[in-house]
Amino acid sequence: MPRLPATVEEDLRGLITAIDKVDRVGDLLEQCLGDLSESQAKGGQYFTPRGLGTLMVAAAAPQDRHQVLDPVCGSAGLLAEADRYVREQTGLQPRLTLTGRDLHAGTLQIAQLNLTVRGIQADLGTPIDSLAQPSSRTYDIVLANPPFNDPSWSSEVAALEDPRWPGTPPPPRDRAGFAWILHIAHALAPQGRAVFLMADGAATGVRPAEQAIRRHLIREDLVEAVVALPPGLFSHTRISCCLWVLNRDKSPHRGWGDIDRRGRVLFINARKAKERVPDTRQWRLTTDGAARILRTLAAWRGAAPTDGAHGHYGDEPGWCRSCSAEDIAQQDYGLLPLAYASEQANGDDSEHWRIDDLRQELYGKLEEAHQLDLDLRRMLDAL
Repeated sequence: MPRLPATVEEDLRGLITAIDKVDRVGDLLEQCLGDLSESQAKGGQYFTPRGLGTLMVAAAAPQDRHQVLDPVCGSAGLLAEADRYVREQTGLQPRLTLTGRDLHAGTLQIAQLNLTVRGIQADLGTPIDSLAQPSSRTYDIVLANPPFNDPSWSSEVAALEDPRWPGTPPPPRDRAGFAWILHIAHALAPQGRAVFLMADGAATGVRPAEQAIRRHLIREDLVEAVVALPPGLFSHTRISCCLWVLNRDKSPHRGWGDIDRRGRVLFINARKAKERVPDTRQWRLTTDGAARILRTLAAWRGAAPTDGAHGHYGDEPGWCRSCSAEDIAQQDYGLLPLAYASEQANGDDSEHWRIDDLRQELYGKLEEAHQLDLDLRRMLDAL
């Protein structure tokens, strides 16, 4: 067996000793993953912040024995959170079937480490580009945080006969988000649900192909909810994003809710539910904001929220609105919550938030323009 240099061996021994003294290794690992995510974010290999992961899994509400997929799993944080969620809900050892896929071998090693520390088993497979082909099976729950504006997406993959986009044009070459949305929708079981993050552009794009894909999602009644999240939640980008919830069955059923929501979509505007991360310039979703999102979603579904606070759903100006497919068609199938759950003008405070929204939107557009410039230069160089 090769022997490490003496100095390295000493440092390694000290590190192992320090880790052995930590009471909660999971928390230490979480901090390490956060630091690693920040260092790799510019390359597209960032991990989902823990608070957002908790919100996403609670919105999906996985049940025991569910089959759960994350097609771009990163550190497997969403899979670990699904296991924790079911454990807390049932008080028993979860019997979930967890599947994670990722393009990067190193990231899969990190994912395996993250799950092993927590005693969780999952099928992580070998490195694979999930968008290269449709999923070979369906899942009860799909969780995902795909890279925003991923430049690696290629229309060469988007064959016209691909079963993931029947009745729609192939996803645009420079809009990987639409490919992820249709890939995720195709992987859903008959009562399957998906929760994932998307840059605002997926909800607002005006090109014919983009509108056609959103029109298809609404006409197939796949969209359950869209939540506008505060800007600045990721350290590597200013692009604002939304949390999307897809659902193949919005009729009343066990494990979801008692109210028939077929033909309707819930929009939540949580742009203001933010606070500074201490000692940083980064923002995060407030705990109260996340809880309010989940209470609103539960009330709309007719389900008991996890905090036990029952309530009846009602539209709230500036926060939420339940819309019909006809309402959405009148907006040319735009799905940005700000277009539906807007706040009435209310003096200087409202004007301040409107300016902030516009500023963040401009930051996002500038970042998208920069990415488009890089893509154009790459295509010109290939000629």
